[in-house]
Amino acid sequence: MQRLLLPRRILAVTALAALAGVLGSAQTTTPTPPTTAQIVANQVARLTKLLDLTSSQQTQATTIFTTEQTSLAAIRTSLQTARTALQTAITGNDTATIGTEAAQIGTLDGQQVLAQATASAAFYAILTADQQSKFETLGPLGGGPGGFGGPGGPGGFGPHGFAGSH
Repeated sequence: MQRLLLPRRILAVTALAALAGVLGSAQTTTPTPPTTAQIVANQVARLTKLLDLTSSQQTQATTIFTTEQTSLAAIRTSLQTARTALQTAITGNDTATIGTEAAQIGTLDGQQVLAQATASAAFYAILTADQQSKFETLGPLGGGPGGFGGPGGPGGFGPHGFAGSH
């Protein structure tokens, strides 16, 4: 009986050592978010596939969506700052700052919608009538349900616009 236990123990120890080695070598780095150029390239590639864009339209779309993403990046930075300030005001029961930051977040949300809608309008204007019909079937702002971004999109804060509001 002991002859069988020893090989099993050796096998178990060997398997655990191998598993530890595999887990120890696994990468634990955080993935890098896509660049503006990557976001735009993916968006233009998707729209090219869906709408059969010409090379000229692809070039124009790249310019349109690069401008949009640059604006959105600046707005997102301001939103993060405002949401942090709002959270601080909430925990400090600073009602004056809560009002100020809430209004600022509302203004910035409006700027996001403006940037997205302006880009969608400029993109729509470069499409042929057939492409426009196809684009309209894609949903709000041509990005499907919920549009390319905006409320309910990834990376947002809780339902009340600040962290920890679940």
